[in-house]
Amino acid sequence: MIDVDRLRLDTPGVETVTHLNNAGAALMPAPVVDAVVDYLHHEAAHGGYETRDAMAHRISGAYEAVAELIGTDSSTVSLSDNATRAWDMAFYGMPWSAGDRILTTTSEYASNLAAFLDVRNRVGVRVEVVPDTASGALDVAALEAMVDERVALIAVNHMPTNGGLVNPVTEIGRVAGEHGIPFLLDACQTVGQIPIDVGAIGCDLLSGTSRKYLRGPRGVGFLYVAPEIRERIRPPLVELETADVGPHSIELRSDRRRFETWEKNYAAIAGFGSAARYALDIGIDPIWQRIRELAAHARRTLGSIPGASVRDLGDVTGGIVTVELQGADATSVRNALRRRAINVSVTGASSAPIDMNRREISEMLRVSVHAYNTTGEIDLLAQALDEILSNR
Repeated sequence: MIDVDRLRLDTPGVETVTHLNNAGAALMPAPVVDAVVDYLHHEAAHGGYETRDAMAHRISGAYEAVAELIGTDSSTVSLSDNATRAWDMAFYGMPWSAGDRILTTTSEYASNLAAFLDVRNRVGVRVEVVPDTASGALDVAALEAMVDERVALIAVNHMPTNGGLVNPVTEIGRVAGEHGIPFLLDACQTVGQIPIDVGAIGCDLLSGTSRKYLRGPRGVGFLYVAPEIRERIRPPLVELETADVGPHSIELRSDRRRFETWEKNYAAIAGFGSAARYALDIGIDPIWQRIRELAAHARRTLGSIPGASVRDLGDVTGGIVTVELQGADATSVRNALRRRAINVSVTGASSAPIDMNRREISEMLRVSVHAYNTTGEIDLLAQALDEILSNR
């Protein structure tokens, strides 16, 4: 069971704001802030290169903590500036050929979709969307029926940006494994929220971020690459970290540095490691249980407000709750809430183009809860939203 009082004592931001935008960037706990600030103070006093050497244990600890979070070892984890760049290193590193097929979801994130379409336009691959079940999750039977020898990648999100839907990733991994198809999982919204084991899921590649449910600083992402597939992925950018460079030749590295760059935000990485360790100390299972309880309360409470309709899909749902507003501009409502020190965000059609256009939704208010939130904060949001909609 989670000690919510402890979480809130560890989170200075709860004194100044009702923060329900954790799918954007969560409030950092004090140990994470301390890790970043301590690193920067040391760097200011001793120098950047020297601090990197002195704090090597904190950097290696970040790799170890995130590896533990996803059920692997640190040799399979590479760090990046953000989750999108980590995902890009995997996707653009695939050996694409004309006629290759990419199978993806209706709810795929716009950045990932942009990459699919870019490779389609330049190389001639085919991008195909797997149908949903009646609940809105990816239909695994339909996925399996679409598989043939030209499928070069299955790429899906664990949870989309525009709703609490949880895709059936273990079943997707089974299909990918049985047919020998690489499986790229975007876990940007789920690492730190949902228990993840890459071996049990069966994904070959997984990307995630620091700033969302892990509650770390911005500017850090990571990529998991299964050892069996590492040599097949050629990094799209080659520099002195990704390769051994000679006067007239290069040899790509065979370790995790293959997907990294030499220059890194080490202070943020120190904070990222602290955030991952903090989540592990609390326990991802109890975090997930509390998030689901809070999200269920949010769906019930917000869905009862006149002019607000909860639009989440899926049989299994997590901490993102999306609300369509009738006769009100979501951005204006978000700004009105912000003036009341209540943080939510807006998800528009551009963030998940296939799904949002298919459902004819232009924008929604996105409320995303974490374990340190309370039902009282959700009720405060509901009261404020009701007042704003009533007075429009």
